[in-house]
Amino acid sequence: MSAGVIGLGVMGQGMARNLAREGRLAAVWNRTRERAETLAGELGVPVAEDPAALAAACETVIICVSADADVLEVVDALLPGLQPGQVVVDCSTVGVDTVAEAARCTVERGASFLDAPVTGGREGAEAGTLMVMVGGEAGALEQARPDLAPFAAEIAHMGPTGYGQRAKAVNQILAAGVIQAISEALAFADASGLERERLLPVLAGGAAGSRLLERRGERMLAGDFEPGFRMALHDKDLALCQRLLTELNVNLPLVEMTRKHYALLMARGHGDEDISALYRLKREQFEGGNRRGL
Repeated sequence: MSAGVIGLGVMGQGMARNLAREGRLAAVWNRTRERAETLAGELGVPVAEDPAALAAACETVIICVSADADVLEVVDALLPGLQPGQVVVDCSTVGVDTVAEAARCTVERGASFLDAPVTGGREGAEAGTLMVMVGGEAGALEQARPDLAPFAAEIAHMGPTGYGQRAKAVNQILAAGVIQAISEALAFADASGLERERLLPVLAGGAAGSRLLERRGERMLAGDFEPGFRMALHDKDLALCQRLLTELNVNLPLVEMTRKHYALLMARGHGDEDISALYRLKREQFEGGNRRGL
């Protein structure tokens, strides 16, 4: 057993379960200890007393938390237990400046740091089919690869530190475009009186088909927005995209529009719903509801 997981949200739990199935999970830690104890009891692994203790118990430290400040806090906390030759893999989606600072602190201890954000949502984490975009040294990736493989369908080395996050930013912009198109098109379809049982298989199998359409289409039309990827998190990620775009002196209308729409929905209390809840706003256009900002 060689990997420890810090951060046991929806994604972290899926990663930990897949590592445990392969016999590679050494320990877990979570800020809310009760969640860690529940999962540890299920998987038969110990709960580390703190991040430093987890680092001391494994070869690869995998971090999956929500925000930039959380990553830096966790890295600072695990440093006392970190040994030369270990690899810290951050699967969070955070800023390029954040991973640069985390990498600096890690390298000073003689260890390696990889920024390795993932895509595939809750379904991918549970099924072990996440796509992992990695920035950092190729040698460190090869060392950590056996501890990433249990939850990944593909592990792609994108370049030096920060390039995993740059690749993830591109992915999140694509996700914004896809969910905009799907929610708008399905609102139009529903308002037109088309039968979803006939329409959705045709759409999914055609040139406009996508994984998001397959996984969310039926649920969107049914008003089921159980989160696979929470809207508030996607909004946070798009804000990170805007930070990178600012460096290039560019504004992308798709990013601006999606964040504006998310702001409307989050103000109504829908931030913890899936990004497919964007359908709520699109449907209102056809129902004559509140059209502000559309």
